[in-house]
Formats: sequence, C-alpha cells, structure tokens
Amino acid sequence: MGQHIAKKISKRKAKKLTRAFFGRPTLKVARDLIGKVLADTRTGEKKSAVGRFLRIVEVEAYIGEDDPACHASVGPTERNRVMYGSAGFAYVYLIYGMYHCLNFVTERKGYPAAVLIRAGEPLERGIQESGGALLSRTDGPGRLCRALGITRSENGLDLTGDSIYVQDCGLEPRKIATGPRIGIRVGKEKNWRFFDPDSKFLSKARDSN
Repeated sequence: MGQHIAKKISKRKAKKLTRAFFGRPTLKVARDLIGKVLADTRTGEKKSAVGRFLRIVEVEAYIGEDDPACHASVGPTERNRVMYGSAGFAYVYLIYGMYHCLNFVTERKGYPAAVLIRAGEPLERGIQESGGALLSRTDGPGRLCRALGITRSENGLDLTGDSIYVQDCGLEPRKIATGPRIGIRVGKEKNWRFFDPDSKFLSKARDSN
C-alpha cells in the first residue's frame, strides 16, 4: 500500500459500514474488518496526526462474559457499559493509566463483545518523513489512539455517524492470518487475532496460522 492511495479512493466506491455489519458474530466482524478503512473527519484539537484514512491491518476479538480476557468477564460495570449496548459504537478504555484503546462493539444488544483495533496503515500524503519514518506511529492500539487523538471522550461514539466511521474501499488483503491475542494473561489459547501478514504496520510478531 502506498502513502498516496487515499487519492485513489473513489467516493462512489467507498461504502460506509452500517450497524448491521457490526451486529454480526464477533469473529466474522473481526475478520471482515481487515482491509477496511477507518475514516476520521474531526478537526481542531482532535484532528488526526496521521491523516484522515487508516487501513485496518490488525484486530482482536473479545467475546462475552465467558471469555476470561474480555472486560465483560466480571459482568456489567460502569467501565464496560458500552459493550452491553448496541453494535456499532466505540468502546474506549484506558490501560496502565496512559494508553487508550479503541474497540468496536459487536453482536446483539445485551451481549457484551467487541473488536480491538490493534494497528492501522496510514493512507495519506504527509504522514511520512523523507526517510520513510512515521511522524506518528499506528502499530499498536495505544499508538493508534494517540495518533488519532482518541481518548475516553470518544467512548460511546456512534461509528455509523459522520465523525469517526469505517468504510469498505475495496482494499482487501491478499491473505488474512490468525494468531493468539497479545498482552493478555488468560485466554491465550484462542486464535482471535486477525491481521494482514503483508502489512509493515503490525503491532508485534507475525506468529500466525
């Protein structure tokens, strides 16, 4: 993917994902998000440091109260309340007191599940220095949120609105790989991480199946 590819994205070809897309089984949503484009139209202080478009290249699924790695494993709380709501909303939380993580709520209302956006590939001019180094890195959930200026204030944001949303721009990967989720202590046996193995923007090692 080239850094100027955003210019090739036709408005007629780009199709915003609907709530029905997010309301499906989480593993299907997670896999189908690889190659989709996260669009950010905010301005001012919340303007993205990496441009308007990020191609999603790595995600993880977290499903229900029976998933020990899911925030809902403890049952409903004020922190995870958004996960129990309707699909197609942003669930943003803070970890280690410093890193925000962006998740997309999935499944039916009342069933807590979400997809963590682990990494994205910037698609616009101006995101790289002459040597190719990223001005703002997006290879990791905390870095991605920092680059986009996403904080807890975006928790509960409607992803089918006009602020931050997801588009299908026909940028499907050649292959989608799977592997264990990263940075968790329990539920490591589940291969619920999906990623584009050809991307240079992945958050960690490409151990895959």
